[in-house]
Amino acid sequence: MALIAASSVSVDGFIAGPDGDMSWLTPYLTDDPNPLVDGLVARTGAVLSGARSHFGDDPHAGDPEHEGLYAGVWHGPEVVLTHRRPSGTVAGDVTYVDDLATAVDLARRAAGDLDVSVVGASLTGQLLAAGLLDELMVNWVPVVLGGGTPLLPEGPGARLDQIATYVGGGSVTARYRPRRD
Repeated sequence: MALIAASSVSVDGFIAGPDGDMSWLTPYLTDDPNPLVDGLVARTGAVLSGARSHFGDDPHAGDPEHEGLYAGVWHGPEVVLTHRRPSGTVAGDVTYVDDLATAVDLARRAAGDLDVSVVGASLTGQLLAAGLLDELMVNWVPVVLGGGTPLLPEGPGARLDQIATYVGGGSVTARYRPRRD
């Protein structure tokens, strides 16, 4: 079981536009097969999300066939790392926690023998800095946003080894493994 952060990213390094806008991504979300993304979705047993990603914009908002995680294809348990737990009834299989170690543990247990898909820039950076991230999958989209939420916040950085690449559907998807040296 692996912790795999996955994100679509503009070529200038942003996962969301200004104010968290995700509408820029809609033209690039196609039903074209992508073996790297499709494989990740098939291996995902749970999702570990950061607060901004969980509560933020969905490029498929209002489209009942595609709204939700992985264009509505994936359904299952989600653990959200946040300090702003929503009040009232929570829809779906969502757990809110405010501690990174607890969030990782809950997501791993929820995933069983499958992988945990990580969604969110800050969360990905925290996992990378803590040495907990096993892979980073980036779908490089041919658009320049000029600002917004960067793929990773400022931090210590990391060297990555590229382990797979797929070119198709107008984008380039690459899987990377952080070096542990």
